[in-house]
Amino acid sequence: MKRAMSVNLTRIYDRKIEEGALRPDAAQRAALPLFQPILDWLAQPAPKAGLLRGLLARAKPAPAPGLYLWGGVGRGKSMLMDLFVAHAGDVPKRRVHFHAFMQEIHAGLHAARKRGAPDALVPVADKVAAEVRLLAFDEMQITDITDAMIVGRLFERLMGAGVAIVTTSNRVPDDLYKDGLNRALFLPFIAYLKEQMVVHEIQSETDYRQHRLAGARVWFSPADRAAGAEMTRIWDELTGHDPGTPLHLPLKGREVVVPRAHNGVGRGRFWEFCGQPLGPADYLAIAGALRVLMIEDIPYLSASNYNEARRFVTLVDTLYEARVRLIVSAAAEPERLYTEGEGLFEFDRTVSRLREMQSADWVA
Repeated sequence: MKRAMSVNLTRIYDRKIEEGALRPDAAQRAALPLFQPILDWLAQPAPKAGLLRGLLARAKPAPAPGLYLWGGVGRGKSMLMDLFVAHAGDVPKRRVHFHAFMQEIHAGLHAARKRGAPDALVPVADKVAAEVRLLAFDEMQITDITDAMIVGRLFERLMGAGVAIVTTSNRVPDDLYKDGLNRALFLPFIAYLKEQMVVHEIQSETDYRQHRLAGARVWFSPADRAAGAEMTRIWDELTGHDPGTPLHLPLKGREVVVPRAHNGVGRGRFWEFCGQPLGPADYLAIAGALRVLMIEDIPYLSASNYNEARRFVTLVDTLYEARVRLIVSAAAEPERLYTEGEGLFEFDRTVSRLREMQSADWVA
């Protein structure tokens, strides 16, 4: 196994700055030493499975280390975590969006209950612990009561079994699941998180995600091959060429799916967002999970696709109010997208918002 303790993330970060791959940022650099104790811990031999089960049965070993990195959007939290994961040696590890991971946990709980497990969380958490020593979560946020009711026991079981956890979030721990149903039952998890994990705020004043888009073209028409290539270029720049994975957002017993997502950037086609019976709550969930949304192949809008057009108006309004950056490929420029039929007058406001959202200083 590669000796993780021999890695110095600060030196690697400085080298990337010298090479022009990164811009210098004092707040980012100050956070890098916080990863070192976790690297050193991961470099130590993991207890064998039989010994680990014995420890769990007899007494609680010291929990694995953890880091909760939070701050405003676009401050480089995910980039720092990716740098850490890339240099964490050959330990079994997984880097995953928090929502996607929790969906897997819920599926595992359902299967365990069907098998008659007396405590479904135990076999599910132990399976994860047997597979990885490091979990890296991106964009941790708790908006669903089903997540809120299990995440405390899940983290405690995982860290107690020797799984180090590093997570990024836009929220300070005390604001997790804020105003949520039965939040009092969630508060012990916040206390556990603050006790067992190092909590650090990235206080950079620069939003690098928006910096990359400042002054850049974000509306491409017509939606041809050249537009598709530009959309892919922007996606690759914002995600570091990650292919993205489906993002499942739980919502009142069902889920909303963003076809591709990574590091707060989502991507999908018009019909995937507006061709389905989605409403304001669905779009609010999407806006809450993303800071950039890329929508491809917006068609001409008219009476023939009136329902889809109305959903598009609702989606744009939601993204506008949430200050989510919108990047699209469309059949035409906003003024020529909806030229006839019912709803034309209402669409004028959407055109105005779409134009405003294209400006370099809109998010600022």
